Amino acid sequence: MPDPEPILAAARRAGAQQAEVFHLAGEETPVRFEANRLKELNSRHSSGVALRVIANGRIGFASSTRPGDVDDLVAAALETAPFGPEARLDFPGTAEAPGVETYDPPTEALAVDEMVHTGQSLIDAVRAAEPELVCDASVRRSVQTVTLANSNGGRFSYRSSGYSAWVNGTLIRGTDMLFVGDADASCRAHLDLKGMESTVKRQLDYCRRNAVTRTAELPVIFTAIGVAEALAGPLTIAFSGRMVHQAQSPLAGCLGKEMYDTRFSMYDDATISFRPAARPVDDEGVPSRRIPLIEKGVVRAFLYDLQTAGLAGAETTGSAERSLTSQPSISTTTLMLETGDTTFAEMVRGVKEGLVVEELMGAGQGNVMGGDFSGNVLLGYKIENGEIVGRVKDTMVAGNVHEALRRLVAIGSEGRWVGGSLFTSPLWFDRLAVSAKA
Repeated sequence: MPDPEPILAAARRAGAQQAEVFHLAGEETPVRFEANRLKELNSRHSSGVALRVIANGRIGFASSTRPGDVDDLVAAALETAPFGPEARLDFPGTAEAPGVETYDPPTEALAVDEMVHTGQSLIDAVRAAEPELVCDASVRRSVQTVTLANSNGGRFSYRSSGYSAWVNGTLIRGTDMLFVGDADASCRAHLDLKGMESTVKRQLDYCRRNAVTRTAELPVIFTAIGVAEALAGPLTIAFSGRMVHQAQSPLAGCLGKEMYDTRFSMYDDATISFRPAARPVDDEGVPSRRIPLIEKGVVRAFLYDLQTAGLAGAETTGSAERSLTSQPSISTTTLMLETGDTTFAEMVRGVKEGLVVEELMGAGQGNVMGGDFSGNVLLGYKIENGEIVGRVKDTMVAGNVHEALRRLVAIGSEGRWVGGSLFTSPLWFDRLAVSAKA
């Protein structure tokens, strides 16, 4: 990146008490397939700088894709400060960060032809199980460099690589539409393609027949994909320090209290090498660490960035995330749900009548901040007498994730990565509201 010192110096000369420069430069190469064929491949470069200032006790912000225009950038940031929030933070000085592997040279050197081959092979493999599938897919590699510098002496920089793939298949028969798919992501040029193929083939096998369910409170098993699609969002939003400080989280006042099944534990960890969200420091320069959110059912921590920690009288957890065009906000990184001791097959055998949910459509509806989830079952299966008997249609599932996690029957033993940044296993709940079209 260009030298941040002239920007910091100009900001101080112009009246800023503190200043922070955030620079992001990267290259991305997406390969996209549509309707079973290669549709697009290109390469995109991006670079820009953001400046955050504290002037007269308030925060100003501006960004630019022309880092050389120092005076314009500084003037724009200072112009916003009178209208910005009251600053409750100090930018961090340089601190020792954990050794986290985020960059894999073979990823950057990966040939585009190999990416094309990977995408087409993935499509061919799943269509071998169902030739009528119409598949879209994407294979993507990226490399970026993050650099931060501030007027308190903080200097932080790291390079990261990314490699991801997904495949979605649609099967249309008359008025019936079936959607299947899976994805994987890493910093390395090695993905679990066989696992993705296996997941899609399993989904197809479960959908060979249709089944009818009923409106009732029934046992429901969420697969790992189902946990990611429907439950992770409503659960983790409650751990935002901003939500807790504003008393909008159902966990406000619950630190140290047992709120979930005692077998359930969850933590956020940006220090797991080669995960897509791995990083030695957060986007404010605070060193990363493992953050226990839930330990054996007990709420142990909330997530904070610098500003929210200052407002709440707490300590930042290094949970700041940002883009070039926005100021930092609170976010999880690599979320880990500890596995249990029950296999998926054992879960299914233990249900007389119930559902398996793989994906909900519209799961973000309702009071998400309160933990509610509801939606149409886009992909799910009926269980009868301990067996999956077919795919359900015209069915809705609803519940509250905080209440449901107090009524866990079992936690799965077969954990997997979903999307690269969530590790989870299936979860079996004793009952959720199921609504079926008559």
